[in-house]
Amino acid sequence: MIWAVVPAAGSGRRFGAVKPKQYAQIDGCSVLERTLRRLAEVPRIRGMLVVLAASDRDWPGLQQVGGKPVLTAVGGAERADSVLAGLRALPGTVALTDYVLVHDAARPCVRTADIERLIDQVHGTTGGLLAAPVRDTLKREAEPDQELDQVRVAHTVTRSGLWRALTPQMFRRGGLTLALESAHAQGLRPTDEAQAMEMQGVHPLLIEAADDNIKVTTSHDLLLAQFLLRAQERE
Repeated sequence: MIWAVVPAAGSGRRFGAVKPKQYAQIDGCSVLERTLRRLAEVPRIRGMLVVLAASDRDWPGLQQVGGKPVLTAVGGAERADSVLAGLRALPGTVALTDYVLVHDAARPCVRTADIERLIDQVHGTTGGLLAAPVRDTLKREAEPDQELDQVRVAHTVTRSGLWRALTPQMFRRGGLTLALESAHAQGLRPTDEAQAMEMQGVHPLLIEAADDNIKVTTSHDLLLAQFLLRAQERE
């Protein structure tokens, strides 16, 4: 059985609301609780460990979701710090060789079928992550014109071979813990777990997932997530 670590210690400054984005409401339920419900739907997930900010006053004190236990830990200033705190706070029954899923608190639309496929394909390997191929045309910006306050295109960037990193990301507890500890010791701040593992010479698997596994970062994202969740429920 697998535990999920859910970093939820961010302040969500870009969201522009009084409460952090993970506590924004979608049809009467917070983004974070919807995310936990989705994770709990995966049979092989044993429980969820939510990593909260030390100043969090909005956590509702959930002890279980969908019949699965929910534990909490206090995170740090950066995502990597929070994930490391979560890994360290997992129950002792989670061995260093056991796999752990790390999933963003603000990704409530992840599909259970994608999580199941991630678990199936990563099992027996060093790890992997859900991802989506880049489909848009990408532009590299030139030096901005300070006088006109304009930004121009320097050149088009080829999208061949580029993927958008999503979550969950799945690695063994011990290996990911060592990777994050090593990055911290070097003053590095990997932006996701895969990058921390890459710094150790690991090449994680890319598991293609649905594009609707969006991250709620702005108020517009919240409306889109509401639309997507309702569409998924109709399916």
